[in-house]
Amino acid sequence: MTSPTPDKITINGERLWQSLMDLADIGGYDDERTGLRGVNRLALTDTDATGRRQVIAWMEQAGLTVRIDRMGNIYGRREGADPTAAPVLTGSHIDSVATAGAFDGCLGVLGGIEVVRILNERGITTRRPVEVGIFTEEEGVRFGTDMLGSAVAAGRLTLEYAHALTDRDGLTLGGELARTGFNGLADVRLDSPHAYVECHIEQGPVLAENGVEIGVVTGVQGISWQEITIHGRAAHAGTTPTHLRIDAGLAAAQIIVHLQALVDSGEYGDLRATVGHLIVHPDLTNIVPARAELTVDLRNPDDVQMARAEEALAAFLRDLEDSRPGLSLTVRRMAKTAYVPFDEGLQKVIAQAADDHGLDHISLLSGAGHDAQEIAVLCPTAMIFVRGEYDGISHNPREYSTPEACAHGVDVLATTLLRLANQD
Repeated sequence: MTSPTPDKITINGERLWQSLMDLADIGGYDDERTGLRGVNRLALTDTDATGRRQVIAWMEQAGLTVRIDRMGNIYGRREGADPTAAPVLTGSHIDSVATAGAFDGCLGVLGGIEVVRILNERGITTRRPVEVGIFTEEEGVRFGTDMLGSAVAAGRLTLEYAHALTDRDGLTLGGELARTGFNGLADVRLDSPHAYVECHIEQGPVLAENGVEIGVVTGVQGISWQEITIHGRAAHAGTTPTHLRIDAGLAAAQIIVHLQALVDSGEYGDLRATVGHLIVHPDLTNIVPARAELTVDLRNPDDVQMARAEEALAAFLRDLEDSRPGLSLTVRRMAKTAYVPFDEGLQKVIAQAADDHGLDHISLLSGAGHDAQEIAVLCPTAMIFVRGEYDGISHNPREYSTPEACAHGVDVLATTLLRLANQD
């Protein structure tokens, strides 16, 4: 007699944690600043390729059929009773920034694999197939465009554009896909899944502040990335009077101060501005900088306010250039994504799953970008946030979520996926 399909499942938290720690060893390094173990696994480096091969091995051990597309996106498929039905997709990314922790992206991928293991061990056949995805270059730190693999899979960016992107050494993404062996043959355009659910660490302090473990994510705020190059004139620091200088470094500082003024003004909604990369040339103590390069990261949950902030920055850059003869600026758009709301029906499924596992939850907007915002154009999409420690710090070796928090988040993921995969 066949046992009825359960409506709620709990994963093996110890096994999930071990897989997180094992993957963190690939690209692991000892961080001198914090004294902690960090992760450096930039997209399509040899280290990332090693991590990818390990996760593929775990997928295959879990019985998943693996395919790789022409962007290097990886999908592992568990067949359903109706193989013609659109699958339920979960996943995230395993590429990292240079100073990462063990959880960003990886929890969503390894959590998805753990869900498959539990379905196998419980002998559960779902009506719909379940797929686990790994998207290429989510972080955007190597090739300058975040959520890259999922953006191409969803059709926002073209494959040709993505393949032509270069890193700081002039290496193309297409070339690195070929070099590492991840230039797959599958079509990169993703057929619309039935639903997409991504489990991710919060990367912020809101869950901890509210004393809850689970976040039901309502959407992702808009993100704008620009690179500004300032051309001035080199000069001797001791012999060149201030009024005769064309100082690219000073112009960079003025831009940074102006960005903070835009934020502090309150005129652009909940605007956040960050200059995360700044370098001057020739980078010598006694030389006035001839050139400066900086990146500007703007975030805003309101697309209209984002556009106003971008125009305010552009006007300031024009005025700055006009104010100093000989100074010139060039601006390159790196990436831009609009505010993306998530499906309300899926949010309710996630909230119910959290309730059924006895886990307190709140709804919140994501301040960080995620692959889910790209897949949202294809199908109903939502996210589960897992609480982090140390004010939710991320992109840092101090990034940490407890084994219990990770397990609880993937419990909610497992029950959510099970229910979605049995929908008509």
